[in-house]
Amino acid sequence: MEMRDIMSKIAILTDSSCDIPQELAEKYGIDIMSFHILLDDVDYIERESCTNEEFYEKMRAAKGIPSTAAITPIQFCEKYCQYVDEGYTDVIHVPINRSGSSTYNNAVMAQGMLREERPEHHLRIHLLDPHTYSMPFGWYVCEMARKLQNGAEISHVIQEFEAQMDKMEIVLGPYSLKQMKKSGRISAAAAVMGELMGIRPIITLIDGKTKVEAKVRGDDKVVPAMVELAKKRSEGVEDFDYMIGHTNIPQKDDLIKACRKAFGKDPLITFPLGGVVSANTGPDTIALVYVGHAR
Repeated sequence: MEMRDIMSKIAILTDSSCDIPQELAEKYGIDIMSFHILLDDVDYIERESCTNEEFYEKMRAAKGIPSTAAITPIQFCEKYCQYVDEGYTDVIHVPINRSGSSTYNNAVMAQGMLREERPEHHLRIHLLDPHTYSMPFGWYVCEMARKLQNGAEISHVIQEFEAQMDKMEIVLGPYSLKQMKKSGRISAAAAVMGELMGIRPIITLIDGKTKVEAKVRGDDKVVPAMVELAKKRSEGVEDFDYMIGHTNIPQKDDLIKACRKAFGKDPLITFPLGGVVSANTGPDTIALVYVGHAR
């Protein structure tokens, strides 16, 4: 047993925007705090109230579109207090992308509150901004946990995680545009064009910012355009890997097939988009996540 193991006890905390499958969270001992999502006046707790599949169906049938509430400073403070009381020395806390939610800042506030609640505490809180959503950071949170279990140093795994986050890029192919319009990711005009003429936006999500990169006409053009864009943007990347996110629509199989052909390898993982993420992308979306060039 290394000295470090005797000296430190490390918690890993994230929130339900990470989309880490439950079995991986359990395997690596990752704590996941749930977001509340409000849809047609019903309050859903992500990962608890319903499955992802059921939530997509509810969104498709809903009159309105979902809204999500940030996790509060008090909730974070309670969690931090729990870690102090349980004798943890460190917590690596990776909340949802900072530019997309006040959650990160609430975690900063919670650190101040912890001082008042547990004045004598010695918990080191390593608060990291992933600059992205879903498994593009969730996968690497699992990697951090795995390396820590194998005795890696905290500073080393954090450095690796942050370097990785500077390379992650997402290409989204939304097939229904109601949510995208409401969340301001595309203009109202683009949404109308989409509905009337089948024009689909191809959207990148990089460093927490969305950008419409192209528009294609017809659903069948979406997958080829996504793969082409990812291929172009990741050209010459040494440790290239990719993942596929989806809302369980048939096009996900087309995307998997096209990616295998284009990249000559399988995805690291194929995963369903969780509640918070699909509340923003809409219930009919595929996502291609890949390692791009360091920014």
